[in-house]
Amino acid sequence: MPISNNKVALLVHACDRYEFLYKGFDYAFSKNWDFDIPCNYYFATEVKDTNIKGFANIKSGKGEWADRLATLLRNIEEDYVLYFQEDMWLSKPVNSAFFKGLFHFADENNAQQIKLHSSEVYTTKQTDNFIEGFNVSEVDNKVSHFLMSHQITLWRKDFLLAQLYKKEHPWRNERKGTKRLKKLNPLIHHIDYFAENGAAEINSNQNPIKRSEYYAVSFNSTLNSNAARFIDELKSGNAQERKYAEELQNHFDNDLTHDGKPKPKKVDLFKKFKTWFLNKKK
Repeated sequence: MPISNNKVALLVHACDRYEFLYKGFDYAFSKNWDFDIPCNYYFATEVKDTNIKGFANIKSGKGEWADRLATLLRNIEEDYVLYFQEDMWLSKPVNSAFFKGLFHFADENNAQQIKLHSSEVYTTKQTDNFIEGFNVSEVDNKVSHFLMSHQITLWRKDFLLAQLYKKEHPWRNERKGTKRLKKLNPLIHHIDYFAENGAAEINSNQNPIKRSEYYAVSFNSTLNSNAARFIDELKSGNAQERKYAEELQNHFDNDLTHDGKPKPKKVDLFKKFKTWFLNKKK
């Protein structure tokens, strides 16, 4: 575990079944991130070993999504967690000055949750605080959706840990966690720093400097159309990158899951029962 005075852990929360995506995350992150940003870097698998540039590999063990994340949080020392997942691939460079300002703001204001991804699901209120031209807005909890979300967010670690109920899978955690947060009604901040899947800014900013961007390349355990931009880019790279581009293209063209299996077909249970019933009568 890295030893420093940094108060922020950049945590990539990955699952072992998505190991196929690790190379793509590594490529996009190392190309666009500035490792001079003052935080400690953790790439969290379940039981698999992995080697991602600049990251310490930590492990959660097997279990449900919320339980695995809770285990990780209890085993890191930093006060804040900058949360990523392995299918969130950076597509534009970041600004180190922004993150230094962000971490200072969070520490000075004891911020509990600062959402860093733009989305129309949030309604925000402007404040007098700006970081590199980005307004540090406040989320209107009553009318906004997905107060609990797993997109890129800076969390107070203890606050995030309190939102993790045992045996919740990620979709239930977002759904039920949002209901819990609406009832709790905490102060949630929002900054338009990352254009998630190319989303436009939603706040009243002042010519923000060097806005970054990422694309979520996975949907239902398969690659989605967002992966195409990275495949094209990797095809122009070195031999290893071109080989990985071919593997990504094959998965995309054949609708393979990240562990290389055909995507399960949806089963019409009524039709299946009807066929079974008719065959039984013969």
